[in-house]
Amino acid sequence: MEYRQLGATGLQAGVIGLGCENLDGKPYDQVKDTIDAAIDSGINIFDVFMPGKEIREHIAAAIGTRRGKVMIQGHLGSVDLNQKYDISRDLSVVKKYFEDLLRIFGGYIDLGMLFFMDSEADYKGVFETGFADYAKSLKEKGDIGHIGFSSHNPEMAKRVIETGLPEIMMFSINPAYDMLPPDQYILKQLENGFMPELFRGIDPKRAELYKLCEQRGIGVTVMKTLGAGKLISAEHTPFQEPLTVTQCIHYALTRPAVTSVMVGCQTREEVLDCVGYLNASKQERDYSRAINTPMNDFRGNCVYCSHCQPCASNIDIAAVNRYLDIARLDESNVPPSIRSHYSSLEHGGSECSKCGECESRCPFGVKIKQNMAEAAEIFGR
Repeated sequence: MEYRQLGATGLQAGVIGLGCENLDGKPYDQVKDTIDAAIDSGINIFDVFMPGKEIREHIAAAIGTRRGKVMIQGHLGSVDLNQKYDISRDLSVVKKYFEDLLRIFGGYIDLGMLFFMDSEADYKGVFETGFADYAKSLKEKGDIGHIGFSSHNPEMAKRVIETGLPEIMMFSINPAYDMLPPDQYILKQLENGFMPELFRGIDPKRAELYKLCEQRGIGVTVMKTLGAGKLISAEHTPFQEPLTVTQCIHYALTRPAVTSVMVGCQTREEVLDCVGYLNASKQERDYSRAINTPMNDFRGNCVYCSHCQPCASNIDIAAVNRYLDIARLDESNVPPSIRSHYSSLEHGGSECSKCGECESRCPFGVKIKQNMAEAAEIFGR
């Protein structure tokens, strides 16, 4: 397993995580077999947003004495009052469900997430009531380690981040969602089917959100990586060809600030299929061909696909472009963490030989030589 730092929390999480939603309603033996496969593969972060008592208890029992080996991402406000997944901002109800989650997982939740922050009503229900204060009190008491939130809406996510409360964000990331216009609510697309004619390149608000998270030290965990399976389906994909599981995982992991992709596995075989990403070749990870269609306008914009590699000067071009994009948010005040990340790169933009081979390979016409020179000027190497 490959591990990354989860924002500024000090925690190290595997790049592959386990989204446990699809284990809900499955027999205990299947839950345990899936959990065993995950832990044995080095997966150390599980998302347990599901409010049902049985699935929570099954997961906890399957983990057993290995609780110290995994981080639980649990959610405040996820309830099942109407016999289905639901949302509540009623503090008495929120406390009941979250305190039961605490009890089931040994009195401690590593990542306490404000659930489903998508709308103005969601924001007011958390930040204009005692909800946010309850989350703070849980952290102060040591019942949760870090406060985060989940969202599908880049504008609302940015607003939550700007409160200064969260350290982690769980966000829906895949190439289809990233290319939907802001007025197209992604959950409706998930339910009704993607409309390829809507896609016109990556939505700048989503791109800005990822850069903001990297800038602020907000760790990102990813949901909806496969678009509920539609992106890997020949029938439902909005692209010219279905993506593979490996390509979807790699796309998410190349976004700024992303630490872990929480894939919704329900069997041992699905876990091992996802973990196979770690041994995949560059060609198997390359998603550029699948998403690069005439209607998707990425011209001049790096999507961090690394299709430009190899570099004659051994520069990690995608990494340099990623840190440059973040620095461009405010060149006069580049965060020390971003400068540190850039300085840790073995080769900086200043080493570019300007041979132009990378530009000839780039599917999106990025001015790589110009970007390398700009990065060298901003970062000093």
